[in-house]
Amino acid sequence: MRQQTALIPTLRDVGAEAEVMSHRLMLKAGMIKQLAAGIYTLLPLGHRVLRKVEQIVREEMEQVGAQELLLPAMNPSELWKESGRWETYGAELVKLVDRHERDFLLGPTHEEVITDLLRNTVSSYKKLPLTLYQIQTKFRDERRPRSGVLRGREFLMKDAYSFHADEESLEKTYQMMYDAYSRIFTRCGLEFRPVEADAGAIGGTGTHEFMALSSAGEDTLVFCRACDYAANIEMAEVQVPKASDSGLTVAPLEKVATPGAKSIEQVTNMLGIEPAHLIKSLLFIVDGEPVMVLVRGDHEVNDIKVKNFLEAEVCELATEEMVQQVTGAPVGFAGPIGLQKEIRILVDHTAAQMKDAVVGANEGDTHLKHVDFQRDVLSYHVADVRLIEEGDVCPQCGDAVSFTRGIEVGQVFKLGTKYSKPMNAVIHDPNGKEIPMTMGCYGVGISRTVASIVEQHHDDDGIVWPLAIAPYAVHLIVVNVKNDEQRDVAEELYASMQAAGVEVLFDDRKERAGVKFKDADLLGIPVRITVGAKVGDGLVEYKVRRSGESGEISKTDVMEQLPQLLKQVAALTKRIKNR
Repeated sequence: MRQQTALIPTLRDVGAEAEVMSHRLMLKAGMIKQLAAGIYTLLPLGHRVLRKVEQIVREEMEQVGAQELLLPAMNPSELWKESGRWETYGAELVKLVDRHERDFLLGPTHEEVITDLLRNTVSSYKKLPLTLYQIQTKFRDERRPRSGVLRGREFLMKDAYSFHADEESLEKTYQMMYDAYSRIFTRCGLEFRPVEADAGAIGGTGTHEFMALSSAGEDTLVFCRACDYAANIEMAEVQVPKASDSGLTVAPLEKVATPGAKSIEQVTNMLGIEPAHLIKSLLFIVDGEPVMVLVRGDHEVNDIKVKNFLEAEVCELATEEMVQQVTGAPVGFAGPIGLQKEIRILVDHTAAQMKDAVVGANEGDTHLKHVDFQRDVLSYHVADVRLIEEGDVCPQCGDAVSFTRGIEVGQVFKLGTKYSKPMNAVIHDPNGKEIPMTMGCYGVGISRTVASIVEQHHDDDGIVWPLAIAPYAVHLIVVNVKNDEQRDVAEELYASMQAAGVEVLFDDRKERAGVKFKDADLLGIPVRITVGAKVGDGLVEYKVRRSGESGEISKTDVMEQLPQLLKQVAALTKRIKNR
């Protein structure tokens, strides 16, 4: 491709709204351009990278026997009402009404559509297992679209779905897809970790997220340096503390005035105690019913754990009005003792062992002192409902856990019969009995993967593409297009590279050398070949973008030495990824 006619609108400044590095560099390198909040045009350079990632995904999907299809992006509401997600998926659904007043949505994911397809085409276990996938634009009305294509309202995704006659078959395919995802992200040059995760709006009983490690990530990953344990913070298990019988005799309950003390800090300062001596009481509305969740004052409630423990669809923090209605007290003064009406109480393991603690008294400006939880709280359920903290005990080996940040680039799910049962997607087993199909689903964020690669592969000058997904392998630059000898040699090399099938971007622009080199560093193409002043001596210059290695080679040896340079680039990427 000749850069003179290519649409690569590089920028020197992109403004303060682009906060993360991938967003800034993709804008500066002319890869993307914003159309609206969370909606981007993929310009030719960005599109080429996207297609490279797609090709890797397709190759790995073919290897595990998955078949590609293309499902409609516009989904009738009836299918989502069958599964129950029309009401529960949330405000991220992009809903619309056609001219006949029928409800539709733009698909954020396609479990319903693929289940409908299979229930109408497959009726026997003999046709299973079956894995189908597509690469398609998805739509989610994010509340705060940000970070460029890392979190947009329109994005490209590979979603695959497997169908089985039993759980054993699902387990085999799940592992095959897990391994395929590991190969995909390795080939893309990403440093990543698979972690235990929550299934969220997709549902199911088992799932792993593939996290690209990055400070720009929105997810906190919990991992152990002593073993291979890794989980999203939402799912990380907190070890049950050993119960200790301190022999402490706790004084009777005592009301104490705490005027205006609503927060943990205010209460502890007023009473002269540590947060660990306070029990925090939070009211949630879980599938329409109030549930009080209790944790120690220096801990945080994990609402995902609450939702999963109660096997609920929706779990939301109650409004101030609801807290007043249920407990009779303003926010900050609620507690498990003396509630106006009986509600479900869920308490974290650590809080359940507390003695001589302080809780809200269910009266304004009042708390209770000398609470012995097991003595004073009559009815409750104990569960792991708090967020794990850095330094807590690893649930796998007992060492201390650490935290890091990550970007979710892929996720694999064991759906079971979550969709097949409500949608009556059944097959006949060997005995002729109707049984619901067992399902799995598997997603890769294609556009998000591209941004994650930029997050991990850049320096102060610009992007540093891994060879496998670089938009071009070689950046050929003629320093002075007005110099006949430079121009002729560059044209000859360009023709030779094209004939050899080398992906080459030829900078034949009438620009200053400094502008060309600055753009070359920004675009990050793996190998640069520069035809400049030394061409009269039969020499051209080369530079490896990742290592900065540079030198001179004979213009007649370029095509012979180029494969070795590209091989060197691939090896550099691999070493950096495994460092």
